Amino acid sequence: MLYLFRMLLMSLHFLLAGVLGVVLGLCRPFNPDNSRLCARLYAWPAMCILRLRVRAKIASLKHKPSGCVIVANHQSNYDLFVLGNVVPYRTVCIGKKSLKWVPLFGQLFWLAGNVLIDRGNARKARQAMLTTTETLQHKDTSIWVFPEGTRNLGQDLLPFKKGAFHMAIAAGVPIIPVCVSSYITHMRLNRWNSGQILIESLAPIPTAGLTLDDIPGLIEQCRVQMHDCIAALDRQVLAR
Repeated sequence: MLYLFRMLLMSLHFLLAGVLGVVLGLCRPFNPDNSRLCARLYAWPAMCILRLRVRAKIASLKHKPSGCVIVANHQSNYDLFVLGNVVPYRTVCIGKKSLKWVPLFGQLFWLAGNVLIDRGNARKARQAMLTTTETLQHKDTSIWVFPEGTRNLGQDLLPFKKGAFHMAIAAGVPIIPVCVSSYITHMRLNRWNSGQILIESLAPIPTAGLTLDDIPGLIEQCRVQMHDCIAALDRQVLAR
């Protein structure tokens, strides 16, 4: 019963946050800080409704360089709410083009200046990637990417796609890994206190001087660091 009540409240909240986010986007369309503000609109009320406690250790994210590529593990659609409160200033996200057809959220996502990629069209996808390089280098804006490309449902990290690392090397900006404990396997939304989520950002990984030949090693370095951090966060959650 509690779960159903929460889902009803979450549906209403999703609609209300979408309306407010679209209004914000119309007032200042494509402002790169819209994403952070809209993420807060979704995240804080959702965590109160779901009674999920989020503890974040994100010093490297708060003090990030003006332009960087942020990579995070992707577990479920709840990531929108879980990660919303840690999205830093002037950070946009990369998403699939089909998102723009989601009522309210899609329009909000577009107006917030996020990058929509048509994965079925290689030419347009490459063009979008070139646009993000320009953004990283000259517009004081960072890009948030889920390098797995799809949800892992709280299991082990899926193989990382090259796009985020290609962007970082092309722009010569660092990569900041963000790790989230495997909350999707631990949270219990039919209980009053649904569980705890730990988030940690790791030290920036520099890419200056690297070439495209270095991408496999860069991916492996990032993935190993994130894998070890997520495992440590999961042990902390289970020990509480």
